Amino acid sequence: MSMIAMGSVIVSCKKLEKNVYNDVPTSNFYQTPAQIAAGVAPVYTALTPLQTEGVFQANEASSDEMIVPTRGGDWFDGGKWQALWKHSFTADVLTFNDAWGNLSAGISKANFILNILNGLPTKPANIDNINAEVKVMRDYYLFYLMDMYGNVPLVTDFNTDPSKVTTVARKDVYTFLINDLKANVPLLSVKAASNYGHMTRHGGFMLLAKLYLNAQVYTGTADWANASAAADSVISSGLYSLQPSFLDNFAVVNEGSVENIFVIPFDKVNITGNQIEAYSLNYNSQFTFDLLGQPYNGFSAPRAFYTSFTDADARKKMFIVGQQYSSAGAPLTDKGTGLKVFLSPYINELSNPADSFKFAGARSIKYAPEAGSFPNSSNDGVRFRLGDAYLMKAEADMHLGNTNTALTLVNAIRRRAGVPEWTSADLTFDNLLAERGREMAWEGWRRNDLIRFEVATGTKYWTGARLPGKTQDPDTHTFIFPIPNLQIIANPLLKQNPGY
Repeated sequence: MSMIAMGSVIVSCKKLEKNVYNDVPTSNFYQTPAQIAAGVAPVYTALTPLQTEGVFQANEASSDEMIVPTRGGDWFDGGKWQALWKHSFTADVLTFNDAWGNLSAGISKANFILNILNGLPTKPANIDNINAEVKVMRDYYLFYLMDMYGNVPLVTDFNTDPSKVTTVARKDVYTFLINDLKANVPLLSVKAASNYGHMTRHGGFMLLAKLYLNAQVYTGTADWANASAAADSVISSGLYSLQPSFLDNFAVVNEGSVENIFVIPFDKVNITGNQIEAYSLNYNSQFTFDLLGQPYNGFSAPRAFYTSFTDADARKKMFIVGQQYSSAGAPLTDKGTGLKVFLSPYINELSNPADSFKFAGARSIKYAPEAGSFPNSSNDGVRFRLGDAYLMKAEADMHLGNTNTALTLVNAIRRRAGVPEWTSADLTFDNLLAERGREMAWEGWRRNDLIRFEVATGTKYWTGARLPGKTQDPDTHTFIFPIPNLQIIANPLLKQNPGY
C-alpha cells in the first residue's frame, strides 16, 4: 500500500512496526485541509529549481540581457555559457538536460498526485477544485517544456508505460494546454492569504495569456484577441495593482506585494533555491551585503542591455556598477589582486584572463541580497505579476490596432519607473520590446519575448548578431533548444529537433 507522509512518498526496505503514527494510508488521506495541502505540496516543491537553475539559465543566458563570460579559468564549464550566448549550443549542453529533468519532474509529480487523488475510495468534497489546481500546475511545467523544446512528450497519466513515450507535435501540445486551462482555470480559487504561493485563478489566466501571446510561434497562427482578453481578465479583476516601488516586488520580505500574482516561496534555511544574487555578485560583494559566503562572480548584464536604461529609470537600480564599498562604507579592494573593486558595465569580450576582467559587467541586485544568508535567500521568486499583464495586453492590443489602450498600459509602467511617458509616435514594436526588457529583466522571459517579436515582425531580435562575439544565426532552428542527448539515450523514441 502506498503511504503518504506530509506530501512525500515513503519507501522502506525494513519491516514496519504495527503501529505507525507519522504515516497515513492513502485511502484515509486528503480528508482535511491540512492533508490536502500536504498532498499537493510536491507539485509546488518541484518549482524551486526553476528560479535559478536550468530553465532560468537556458532562457536568460541565451538572450541579450544576461551574459556569463569566462573570467580567467572561471565560468568556462566546457564552453556551455559561450555556446548559449552565441547560439552555437548542441544537445550535449547539460543545462538543457537539467531544465528538461526539472520540468519533467514537475509533470510527473502532478500526474502522481492526480493518480492518488482520483483513486481514493472516499474523495474530498472539493475534489474537482483540487484536481484543477494540480492540472494547471502540470500545464505550467508543460508550457515551459513545449516553449523550450518544441515537440515534447505529452504524458497525462501516471501509469503511462515510459518505454512508449514519444514526442507530440508542438501545435498539438498547445491545443491540449489551451483546452485544459479553459476547463480548469475557472475552478481555481481567487487570491487569498490562505493560498499564497499556490496557483490561483488569475495565475491561470496569466498562463493562458502567455500561450495565446505566443500562438503564432507555436502554431503559425496568431491569436492576439484571446491574448488581450486573458491578460485583461487579470487586470480588470481589481485584485492586483502596481507596487508603488518596483523593487519592492523582489525584496527579502516580498509577501506583501500587491502586484505579484504567482510566486515560489523561498526561505534561506527551509525552502532553498533562490540563488540569483549568489550567481551574479562579485566575490567581494560578500562584504558589501554581509553575506555568509563568497558569491560566484558569474551572471552579468551585457553592455547594450545595461545602457538601455536611463539614469532616471528606477529599474536601473536592479544592477550595481562602479566602486564597491563594504557595509561600513569603506572602499573595497580585492585581496587577491590588490585592485579596487570597480564593477565596469562594459563586457567587450567573451573571455579574458586579466584580473581586471573579474570586475566586468553590471551585477544584479533585483532580488535584494539578504544579510546573513548565502547562497540561498528568502526573497520569494516572482513568476507572474501584474506589470507583465499590462505589457502583454499592450503588445496584443498593438497588433489589434488598439493603440490608445496599449499606450495607457505602457505609460502606467513607465510612470512607476520614473521615466517620461510615451506619445503615440513612441509606441513601436522596437520600443515595446526594449521596455519589456527593462521591466521584466532576469525574470526568465527574455528568450520567449525575443523569438515572439521576431516571428511577428521579421526583425532579427533573437537570431541577429550582438556584441560581444555573437554572429547572426544561420537560420531559425535555434528558436527551439535541442532535446538533450541524455534524454534520447534514455528514450530512443524521442525525435531530435531539426538542426541539431
